[in-house]
Amino acid sequence: MCRLRLDLGYDGTDFHGWARQKGGIRSVQQTLEEILHLVLREPIELVVAGRTDAGVHARGQVAHFDVPLSALEQRSIAGDPSTLVPRLAKLLPPDVRVHRAQFAPAGFDARFSALRRRYIYRVTTHPRGALSTRARDTAVWTKPIDLRLVQEAADVLVGFHDFAAFCKAKPHATTIRTLESFDWRDVSTPDEPQLFEASVVADAFCWSMVRSLVGCCLRVGQGARDVDFAAALLSKSERSSQVPVAPANGLSLVGVDYPAGEDELVARSELTRGRRSASELG
Repeated sequence: MCRLRLDLGYDGTDFHGWARQKGGIRSVQQTLEEILHLVLREPIELVVAGRTDAGVHARGQVAHFDVPLSALEQRSIAGDPSTLVPRLAKLLPPDVRVHRAQFAPAGFDARFSALRRRYIYRVTTHPRGALSTRARDTAVWTKPIDLRLVQEAADVLVGFHDFAAFCKAKPHATTIRTLESFDWRDVSTPDEPQLFEASVVADAFCWSMVRSLVGCCLRVGQGARDVDFAAALLSKSERSSQVPVAPANGLSLVGVDYPAGEDELVARSELTRGRRSASELG
């Protein structure tokens, strides 16, 4: 068996998220696995760096899968896994693209070896709404915002915290995360006035966390809540109904960072697995 790493992207609009769904509901995972099976003639199970929700996009997603080396040899892929890219491009639907395919280094795990995930949230407050050519990846917030207040709320949330108030409940899963940075900027242009982007970076995210963080900041920015609202949420031990979940279409996974060396990959994977096991055991 050998392990391949895929770097990929997708427009999440017409997918019910990354993860395979029951009943044939369209997902990114199922779409990719079926095409890989068609090419390699082997059952494929993808492990992904971050499971995105329905409607969320990615341009820097990372996944891996294990496959017999003989399957690659039979299809003249073993010598150069990058030849998978044009083969997949011919078969995949246009809203999924594999950017790179390569042998993964020893110890690599797309999920557990990751140091951090990077997201961008794109939102407009213009009365017109999003530019028509960007409507699929730009959320609309119907109230004007004060960017200074938005950033003040974001600054409060940075650090090592229990983000239970911002996460949908998942049995036995921890909601403790390290939010490394949360930066907002005005990216308006003449064609796209009142356009803002948030860069959100953390070691990992729980279910709906990024969109809830964004929603919290936008509520503060529009004047519906004060900055103390964000700080108060960090003291809660369960999901708060006061936190609005920002629309999915504004969110994109733009990158995943990994250690450079094989020893570091193994160490990171073991550390992450250990933390997860401890949290699931309570």
